[in-house]
Amino acid sequence: MARTHIATALAAACFALLVVFQLVENFGWPSVGFLNLHHDPKEVDSPSQIPIYADLPEGSRANDGSLYLLGVGKADITGPVVEINMMGYADPNQVGSGLRQRLYSRSFIIGDIRNPEERFVYLVLDTQSGDTAIRYGILNGLQELGPEYATVYGQKNVAVTGTHSHSGPGAWLNYLLPQITSRGFHKQSYQAIVDGAVLSIRRAHENLSVGRLSFGLIEVKDANINRSPYAYLANPLEERQKYEHDVDKSLTMVKFQRAGDGLNLGVLTWFPVHGTSMLGNNTLISGDNKGVAADLFEKDVKDRQDVASDFVAGFSQANVGDTSPNVLGAYCEDGSGEECDFEDSTCGGRNQPCHGRGPHFRTKDQGAASCFEIGRRQFAAAKELFDSTEDKFTPITGHPIRSLHSFQDFSNFTFQHPNSSMVTTCPAALGYSFAAGTTDGPGAFDFKQNNTGSPNANPVWSVVKGFIHEPSEDQKACHHDKPILLDVGEIESPYLWTPNIVDIQLLRVGQLLIIVSPGEATTMAGRRWKEALASSAHTSALTSDAEPIFVLGGPANSYTHYISTEEEYGIQRYEGASTLYGPHTLNAYINLTLAYLPYLSSQPPSMPLPAGPFPPNHVNSSLSFIRSVLFDRPPFFKSFGDTLVETPLNVAPGTTVTATFVGANPRNDLRLEKSYALVEKLLDGTWVMEKDDSDWDLIFEWRRTSSVLGTSEVDITWQVPDMADAGTSYRLKYCGAAKTVGSGEIVQFEGMSRLFIVA
Repeated sequence: MARTHIATALAAACFALLVVFQLVENFGWPSVGFLNLHHDPKEVDSPSQIPIYADLPEGSRANDGSLYLLGVGKADITGPVVEINMMGYADPNQVGSGLRQRLYSRSFIIGDIRNPEERFVYLVLDTQSGDTAIRYGILNGLQELGPEYATVYGQKNVAVTGTHSHSGPGAWLNYLLPQITSRGFHKQSYQAIVDGAVLSIRRAHENLSVGRLSFGLIEVKDANINRSPYAYLANPLEERQKYEHDVDKSLTMVKFQRAGDGLNLGVLTWFPVHGTSMLGNNTLISGDNKGVAADLFEKDVKDRQDVASDFVAGFSQANVGDTSPNVLGAYCEDGSGEECDFEDSTCGGRNQPCHGRGPHFRTKDQGAASCFEIGRRQFAAAKELFDSTEDKFTPITGHPIRSLHSFQDFSNFTFQHPNSSMVTTCPAALGYSFAAGTTDGPGAFDFKQNNTGSPNANPVWSVVKGFIHEPSEDQKACHHDKPILLDVGEIESPYLWTPNIVDIQLLRVGQLLIIVSPGEATTMAGRRWKEALASSAHTSALTSDAEPIFVLGGPANSYTHYISTEEEYGIQRYEGASTLYGPHTLNAYINLTLAYLPYLSSQPPSMPLPAGPFPPNHVNSSLSFIRSVLFDRPPFFKSFGDTLVETPLNVAPGTTVTATFVGANPRNDLRLEKSYALVEKLLDGTWVMEKDDSDWDLIFEWRRTSSVLGTSEVDITWQVPDMADAGTSYRLKYCGAAKTVGSGEIVQFEGMSRLFIVA
């Protein structure tokens, strides 16, 4: 998670607290009601479920260890696309102004056909991360669907991962720190994610069928680099020599295939690259590079004869912590053109001019061209693997479908270190280098990475951190080598700033085991974690004769910032400074998952796994200073949807075409499962949809023209493909909803551009 304007956020935090306490004293707590989002996970067509053994090949029955109960589903989770701070860069000035690509929840269910209650669901959300409140909301939503869901989906077997996109709307997280830049919590933003996630699970559940799983790998050599190689080099030489690269280059794929007709249901992939292709000055909502990859894959295969009509492609995150999509490296944008300093990523001692460069960094489009290219590279590799021969895949076999989940308080967890000493984790805290940001999004003022001594930053920040909470000597010692900037784990006013209670979760199907990580593990941290569990699984013959396969997915279930190795922690670049629970954070995760690994065996321990202390749910107690939409009005002598600026009559392939409409606030209706913008094509006298909000080359932008009068405008821009049908007629269509003055009634409307011809 980058922090481009952390200094502003710190000052805002102090000021906000003073304002909050004064407001609460005078007016009491603010109330925020749930909004009608026109998106009910219960309202979905129920396709006919395929009986467990319907249309199976002769002789295939429950004794076949290669058969599983499989389901995939997808649903819209796009929250408010305007007037809400975006989640990722922590810049209060990065406020949504429109939509580049809709966001989705993609669900993957794997179950045991002998014992159908043994199953798990792996969610891939186009969000910055998983979250405690979001996960509580999803679990509650599944309970509300009735016993068919409540009896098989719960705490232990629902994994909620985020793709780590920095281009989605924020204001949905459970803890105060990420709420500061978004001016609090917003129920509409939160509920869109929860309802869409539940709907995607329901769709996967209602399409369950018997099928097979297979596992494959492919190298993606040009889609990620290490943004903190200086810290990576602190890891032992003999450990580094085991790997060719300082980031993982393998894309892991699990293919879902229906047994009855052999159709491919979906793919679930893992590959580590930050969702920071879209830059900090971008204000259009998108799923960043993984959203691009998923969309390209799903649309590429939709008409194939070997693919099911509801095929879903999930591009999950992996050990992403120190990876970057800015594959050309970090350079000084101060006129010198020099590379940034290797140790602290500065330019002439200054942090802000240092920026990573994506493949199309010279294109001034807020990172859009680079984002598409990094997404395309992931898609191209995944598609090549998908189309390869069967010998490139290993069948996943074995009956045990297992899942486990427990909460652990990391504010004071004592355990035996691998060197046999007893060590303890600490209450969460963030170091000075956290405020420096990264080459993907540098911080402000004079914060620098690689800061382990007495910070020489502006003394104002020493005053600021002391005002928020001065860490004790024990806390400072616990976090050494981290100079503490924000002692967030010991602040409970007005409620917790960050989590101290973390999720521990593991999933298993056959010889495939999934580590569900609540934080961003660095490359080497992820490698150590997977290797430790693989060694234990091998020693204990957990997967019998099959070689265990471990993958790591996250950030999931909550957001616990970063997980670095002890050596990287000692360097105190951004990733080490953002490792919340001190130098032993990684080993604490490894210790617990090793201890719980036997619960994934075919004969798990008889003693139940401890649930642990449940984290708080702040959904109904979070502060919010986000204003609601008051009303919309068209300009005098105009109506909503009227065209203000028309398209040209003729448009060349490879160019852009734009129309401007009388608009209304998109927050009035999120249009979930629908679209704000459409390109329609005239075909045999009938207008048919050619493009919608899911398409990268169709852009929806909104702007307020008068807050007093409630007027606004919408631009719809289509980047016409080079291969567009010449001589064909098209038009742009705008679908909106206006809030009526006085009554507050939401009124739907449409607007159309004139016909234009691509020629």
